Amino acid sequence: QVQLVESGGGLVQTGGSLRLSCAASGRTFSTYGMGWFRQAPGKEREFVAAISWSGDLCYYADSVNNRFTIARDNAKNTVYLQMNSLKPEDTAVYYCAAERRSRSLIGSMYYNDYEYGYWGQGTQVTVSS
Repeated sequence: QVQLVESGGGLVQTGGSLRLSCAASGRTFSTYGMGWFRQAPGKEREFVAAISWSGDLCYYADSVNNRFTIARDNAKNTVYLQMNSLKPEDTAVYYCAAERRSRSLIGSMYYNDYEYGYWGQGTQVTVSS
């Protein structure tokens, strides 16, 4: 069982930066692939970024590639999302998620929210123009 708590959201101007954190409980955090998703008002939840359990593979949505960076610190049971050059269209609630079964995700599976079985409560990111 994995419990997730996000933090770090807030209000920022266009071009600014934020770093989201996701603290996980459970001794087996280091064996779970992790993802970040977001949902804007009136829109479906969408994939943002993911990182493999070992941290050696990272995946990004085209819309955030080269602006956002995902990272993890298994010693601290935490995954991060560094967001730079923020745009108004990045405004959304950002959710951290862990895969349903440890070490189960491969390649394109990371992009699908139904592959994740554990979710945080979300943190609001608002980018003003």
